[in-house]
Amino acid sequence: MRSFYLSTITTLLFLSCTSSNKISFVDEIKDKFRSPTDENTLWTYWYWLRDDISKEGITKDLQAMKKVGIGTAFIGNINPEEIDGKIPMLSDQWWDHMVHAVEEGKRLGVDIGVFNCPGWSQSGGPWVTYDKAMRHLVYSEIKVEGGRKLDIKLEKPVVGGEISTPYDNRSLAVKSRKDIFQDTHVLAFKSIIEENNIVNMKNSKIKVHPSIVDYHNLFDLDSTTVSSFTGSTNKYTFDFQLNNPMTVRNLTLNVSNNIINQKCEIYAKLNGKFSLIKSYEVERVNLMVNVGPNVLAPVSISIPETYSKDFRIVFTNKEKNILNSFKAETIKSWKLSEIILSAAPKLEDYNEKNLGKMHPTPFPKWDDYLWDQQRELSIDGLKIKPSNVIDISKTMDSEGRISWDAPEGNWTILRFGMTPTGTKNSPSAPQGKGYEIDKANSRLAKYHFEQYVGKLLDKIPEESKEAFKYVIADSYEMGSQNWSDDYKEKFVERYNYDPVKYLPVFSGRIVGSVDESERFLWDLRRLTADLIAYEYVGGLKKVSNDHNLMLWLENYGHWGFPSEFLLYGGQSDLISGEFWNEGSLGDVECKSASSAAHIYGKKRVSAEAFTAAGRPYVRHPALLKKRGDWSFTEGINHFVLHLYIHQPDDKRIPGVNAWFSTEFNRHNTWFYQSKSYFDYLRRCQYMLQLGEYSADVCYFIGENAPIMTGSRNPELPEGYSYDYINSDVILNKLDVVDGKFILPNGISYELMVLPQLKTMTPETLSKIESLVSKGGKIYGQAPNSSPSLKNYPNSDLLVKKISKSMWSGEDNIRTYGKGNVIDKIPLSEVLDKLEIKKDVDLGGDYSVLWTHRADENMDIYFLTNQSDKKIVYQPSFRIKDKHPELWDPITGETRPLIDYEQKEDRIQIDIEMLPYQSWFVIFSDEKQTITDYDAKNFPDYKLLQKIDSPWEVEFENKSFGPQEEKVFDQLSDWTLNKDEKIKFYSGSATYKNKFTVEGELNKLDKIFLDLGEVGVMASLKINGTDMGTTWIAPHHFDISSAIKTGENQIEIEVVNVWRNRLTGDSFLKKEKRFTSVSVDGDTSDLGLILSKKDSLISSGLIGPVSIKAY
Repeated sequence: MRSFYLSTITTLLFLSCTSSNKISFVDEIKDKFRSPTDENTLWTYWYWLRDDISKEGITKDLQAMKKVGIGTAFIGNINPEEIDGKIPMLSDQWWDHMVHAVEEGKRLGVDIGVFNCPGWSQSGGPWVTYDKAMRHLVYSEIKVEGGRKLDIKLEKPVVGGEISTPYDNRSLAVKSRKDIFQDTHVLAFKSIIEENNIVNMKNSKIKVHPSIVDYHNLFDLDSTTVSSFTGSTNKYTFDFQLNNPMTVRNLTLNVSNNIINQKCEIYAKLNGKFSLIKSYEVERVNLMVNVGPNVLAPVSISIPETYSKDFRIVFTNKEKNILNSFKAETIKSWKLSEIILSAAPKLEDYNEKNLGKMHPTPFPKWDDYLWDQQRELSIDGLKIKPSNVIDISKTMDSEGRISWDAPEGNWTILRFGMTPTGTKNSPSAPQGKGYEIDKANSRLAKYHFEQYVGKLLDKIPEESKEAFKYVIADSYEMGSQNWSDDYKEKFVERYNYDPVKYLPVFSGRIVGSVDESERFLWDLRRLTADLIAYEYVGGLKKVSNDHNLMLWLENYGHWGFPSEFLLYGGQSDLISGEFWNEGSLGDVECKSASSAAHIYGKKRVSAEAFTAAGRPYVRHPALLKKRGDWSFTEGINHFVLHLYIHQPDDKRIPGVNAWFSTEFNRHNTWFYQSKSYFDYLRRCQYMLQLGEYSADVCYFIGENAPIMTGSRNPELPEGYSYDYINSDVILNKLDVVDGKFILPNGISYELMVLPQLKTMTPETLSKIESLVSKGGKIYGQAPNSSPSLKNYPNSDLLVKKISKSMWSGEDNIRTYGKGNVIDKIPLSEVLDKLEIKKDVDLGGDYSVLWTHRADENMDIYFLTNQSDKKIVYQPSFRIKDKHPELWDPITGETRPLIDYEQKEDRIQIDIEMLPYQSWFVIFSDEKQTITDYDAKNFPDYKLLQKIDSPWEVEFENKSFGPQEEKVFDQLSDWTLNKDEKIKFYSGSATYKNKFTVEGELNKLDKIFLDLGEVGVMASLKINGTDMGTTWIAPHHFDISSAIKTGENQIEIEVVNVWRNRLTGDSFLKKEKRFTSVSVDGDTSDLGLILSKKDSLISSGLIGPVSIKAY
């Protein structure tokens, strides 16, 4: 062995010291940073899949969690196939297992949370009958002649429809039926004459190119007959030659039970040639009820009034649909039941605007529920006066028969009522599945709680109840409702007008005016959003709190989210975002959660962390770090791991898994070694929960609903940070102190950016005016009207009056009271003119993300290198007269930063970051102790010795690995080994070697063992002393405390991933395989869930191993 001599370390140098023995504030924080406390733990989702559960497995799971630093587990009873399991859900035996989990949690010190219903979404079960479910308005229609007493029966609407799609084989709606209908109103109004004036086979010649079979079905006003179009045909053209010219104002497309993804262009022959008068994207690409209960809602396209004898409609395939899931040519066919060109107007997208159809993708943008203003109508006979809508509900008996003295004229009668939206909690075993509870009624939220969580509480022994702490509401995926039992009364209380007069808008008709109809629907959407926040979330929170539980909620939704994300989250006790380890899911959700937490005064911001699709048993902590660090810079400061799947036994290895998770469970090869990674996360969590978030700008999201994310328009320049803010907080919490917008928790903003909208309610604008008068600064355009029908038209007059006062004059930066109103210049220029300096200036184009928290004692900056390259740079921070320190969340070490310079009101520091490395840079007034180690911010390592002698290697799992100890003359990747027992090995192996130190050791020297390349994690012992675990490069260990003069023993336990053995088993017959999983895929299936690159993961101690010092 090569020998070396270690130099001595010089005496300690002190810049300053204190004679007091009192532990400083910063020292207390350092202690908790170095050694995470029991109060600072990770949490985890704990899915019990398919009711495949056991008490023994529950206990072992909880013991494993406790051992690695997981302090809370959220039980989710998830059944992807929705079939009965071994321990039937809701059986006495199943409840006994639930109670056992709480009791064991109490014994072991792991808190328990429970999803508030079976499945992961949302709040439903078999106890929810149709009259307690989420409901929406439907109607039937009849036209009658008046001037006589009418004695007729009104048909109930046919509701529902069994729908399935090419990408989902589930039943997506309730079967067509009439017995789940609750009457609400019967309305009558004078019929609109032009509704009889439509293009049909009798009054026009219709040609289709290319020809389709039974095209006449499209013009027979019978929605049960359909015509089919071939998906491979790129374009279909309909030419209409009318017998007599007519004015066309609307095109309605009645859809059938399949997806449509077409560009629709409407032409009219004007002055002898066809001219385009309307273009519209028909994107009915998702027929699931959770993106709209009116599954087959007609498509309503408003056409500018056009008088002609010749019209043309062209349907053209769109290259991709909005879901981006497949190209248009994969749609084999699409269908329509009716094409109706009409002289009568309709409100465009009225089904979307009344929440009957919602955005079809999981990621609605800020403006996806905003629509262009439709032209007003010049002819009164084309619209309905609200005062002419007659409520004749009292004339109808229980059988639906009306007895009404109808005045002279032709009348249209609409029978309105509620029916379930069809959404049900999922995925759940059949006996746990039922309608989703009404989201607009806190009484029903409480009822739902009592049927599931309440029953569990009744069964838990009193002495164990303190371990049951959380009720879980996962991401919202259940679509909207637009009516409820007392919806009218709540509507009147909010808006001071009767919504019933405007219900004909649900049929697309114009009531009052286009503007009035739009405002009514705006009020309906906004009230629905607010009720879901206040009644559903607020109701769940209240009943949970009444039972000493807290509501933990994800404040967004991926399918049909109907509320406002900030208000929705603000009503909960605890808020969470979500991010997937690969892809972009989380880019919206994490900031949505952190903004809601910040503005509603919630310190902790959780994230459902490391959700993933496919690639089973490939991931490990080093592959998780980049995305996890990114989430910290989005405001997340607490992780709920996704996912620990319950392992009911130890016979199936790796065991029960799913396609949608990173495998955090006791059967995973690296789970127990992951404690070192979890400690890294816990250190980050601890630091990022101190103080308050430091932000420069708040972006007002506007008042429209639904809304799942804010908009940064214009984009904030680099170097600044922001939150989204809503009208509720502006109205009820926001103040101005010393020229800054400030919240009760102390978070402040230098500038508010207004949304690029022309509408704002007078209440919100009035509050903003008062804040600006006190010294606040706002940036954006002046609103000119209210979006609501409340107090219309006086509301518009007030908005115009306030706007005229605030935005008066030609200056771009106006003084208003003590504040400023700014517009028409770039945001970067605004920040400069207001002297709002960058918080962090990286000094160049570097892949570094950051976040900043502060209190009166210290400023905490978290920096993460998001690249695979080493970075050397000189960032500057908006800090003055404080001392910087570098805190390493991987090791828990802290040290002063010497190489820095105070430049005016900024501190510039020399920083180095290895690939994917992260640091905390801490500024405080604490006096620092400087040693020789700290002579440079980042000292150079000196190579002292290479360890290149042969290694003795023993593989732990001998059932499929080598049974005898191996000697590796050279270190190499297991996957390159010719021995298939090594090539396909998964698990741990222990490497042993030794080295000699000659000469005396100075205890002040810093000596490191560098393992070189490792696949994927390694734990080190030197002379029998545990030195810890490494999970990401550089794989360095400080061995100063364990090394000795003379011979030293090295023992390195390396662990890799299960993927390699699973790949090896894929070449074996099933009865010969060593592994058992729920979801994977043989090598022939790798293209579906596993890339070839992922089939074998680099493994073992690859080296080179060396000893270094500084």
